[in-house]
Amino acid sequence: MGAFFILYAMLPELKDFFEEMMIKYYSFDFIINDPISIPHQYKIKEDIEISGFLTAILSWGQRRMIIKKSVELMERMDNQPYEFITQSGKHDLKSIQGFNYRTFNETDCLTIINSLKMIYVNDGGLEKVFTDGFHSDGAFGAIVNAYQKIFSYPHISRTRKHIANPMAGSAAKRLNMYLRWMVRDNEKEVDFGIWKQISPSQLICPLDVHSGNTARKLGLLTRPANDWKAANELTANLRIFDSNDPIKYDFVLFGLGIDGYFKG
Repeated sequence: MGAFFILYAMLPELKDFFEEMMIKYYSFDFIINDPISIPHQYKIKEDIEISGFLTAILSWGQRRMIIKKSVELMERMDNQPYEFITQSGKHDLKSIQGFNYRTFNETDCLTIINSLKMIYVNDGGLEKVFTDGFHSDGAFGAIVNAYQKIFSYPHISRTRKHIANPMAGSAAKRLNMYLRWMVRDNEKEVDFGIWKQISPSQLICPLDVHSGNTARKLGLLTRPANDWKAANELTANLRIFDSNDPIKYDFVLFGLGIDGYFKG
């Protein structure tokens, strides 16, 4: 309760600060050194959402390496991810052999590629899978439905660790980031806004150790663990600033962390 009143007391100054930082961080220049640069290489909707999904899965560790390995994966797909996934046979999938990034190996990659193929052939594609879940239970339902659909197809158990499961308490940072990419409008040519049936007002802010630490130092987050409950708490407080588009402030939390505003 105390933190709630402190937040409201500092709200005008903190909101002004966030809006000022939005001018700095929310721009087309943001994408140059960010994983979102990968789906920005494409124009076809399905290429954008598939390349974005695969890039989001790989988005842990150093951004330079995330981008490097995502570029490599797209090149192995002949830079046509939708056509590759839906039309390639076993012979064509040999191009994935040897791909790895950290603990994500070629078996994990081939498993997810096969599931994506089935999702586009049988289930209407990624947008429908996420949107159907969203309509039932918001961002939580969207991610859970995607998780369950992906692993309804043949897979090995080790691959499950590469897709976040909020039912297990995960903050699902990478998939909330992916939803941001697909749903938020492209006014600044950063996010894409190609999924029209989900409201930006109901998205959940991507939360990791860096954004969590920044949010706590600003009084926007009190929960110590970076889990789904914490992501909801942070998002609820960001809605005080903008109820229609709360997770636009993800750019601020990320930027402040990168620039080391609160070191020491």
